[in-house]
Amino acid sequence: MTQETYDAVVVGGGPSGATAADDLARAGKRVLLLDRAGRIKPCGGAIPPILLTEFAVPESLLVAKVNKARMISPADNKVGMPIDNGFVGMVDREHFDEWLRERASRHGAERRSGRFRKLLRDDDGTAVIVYSDGEGEHQIRTRAIIGADGARSEVARQSIPGSENMPYVAAYHEIVSSPTATDTDFDPTRCDVYYQGALSPDFYAWVFPHGNTTSVGVGSAQKGFALRRSVDDLRLAAGLDGSTTIRREGAPIPLKPLKRWDNGRDLVLAGDAAGIVAPASGEGIYYAMLGGRLAAEAVSEYLLTGQPKALKQARKRFMRAHGRVFWILGIMQKFWYSSDKRRERFVKICADEDVQYLTWQAYMYKKLVRAKPMAHMRIFFKDMGHLLGLVRA
Repeated sequence: MTQETYDAVVVGGGPSGATAADDLARAGKRVLLLDRAGRIKPCGGAIPPILLTEFAVPESLLVAKVNKARMISPADNKVGMPIDNGFVGMVDREHFDEWLRERASRHGAERRSGRFRKLLRDDDGTAVIVYSDGEGEHQIRTRAIIGADGARSEVARQSIPGSENMPYVAAYHEIVSSPTATDTDFDPTRCDVYYQGALSPDFYAWVFPHGNTTSVGVGSAQKGFALRRSVDDLRLAAGLDGSTTIRREGAPIPLKPLKRWDNGRDLVLAGDAAGIVAPASGEGIYYAMLGGRLAAEAVSEYLLTGQPKALKQARKRFMRAHGRVFWILGIMQKFWYSSDKRRERFVKICADEDVQYLTWQAYMYKKLVRAKPMAHMRIFFKDMGHLLGLVRA
């Protein structure tokens, strides 16, 4: 067994793990970033402007800026949602994630390619990470571990009881060449979101432009639902059936934060492994990076004090900031996505100017807007009208 000991090993090199490794390296910790080579998560690639500021990400990584969205109902009614004085940034995860990993490396994090296998303990109780690569199995000693290895986290399964029961949506998308012909309905500055039971019985389908390419995808928690067939139907409906397919990707998307992120000893989860993807929208990149940052802060405090209770702060701080929004979105998803009749009403609600304003403000800046209490009141009564069937779809 090698005797080298790291301050922290981060398992998983997506936005969450790469952010955690970067923050720890900047703080002067000896950190190892362990990541499976060649894996690209299926993702619409949308990020809010606040992410660029909070995490010092250059705009040059954006492959497109979207200034409007379009919601499409089961009856094919279309509702436009323009973004006033803002945008949704689009990134290609293949390049975005690698840039984040390379930044962590530039700041001192060591990178290795490999798959996490198991967590052992040395004679003195120090954690030992066992991972495999093309040359066999290897062991690393570490004072702390951050598990950022996705929704089906092996780190979580071995360390956090109940993590294997995390609910999730199975997501699948195809990256295709963006059309250039003007006779199509495609708009390179618009995200299309399909709320149609035929495409997804309990979630939604999407067409998100990425400049020269486009993400066409669907998600569903219904076992046995034919995701690939649904994407075929979506491409046909969107006029993208003739576009060249560049790559296909699939993975689970968590639906709810785990009740516990730490093992009470020396390990904490982050990103999809902790379940921090926004319900209803499936937005995950911003929350993953925030989760990685909070995990790094908790680990730094633990390394300084030797107190395992410091690790609990990652979840406490995240839920304090975003737990209310996640709770609201979870209720929205359970109610509005449950039938095509309700989806029709949901899309109609999206036409409301107050709804649009508050939705985009909350998305772009990750804060509930308090400056317009009357807008909140109007939305409440309108929403109740739809819930009680007093408003026609």
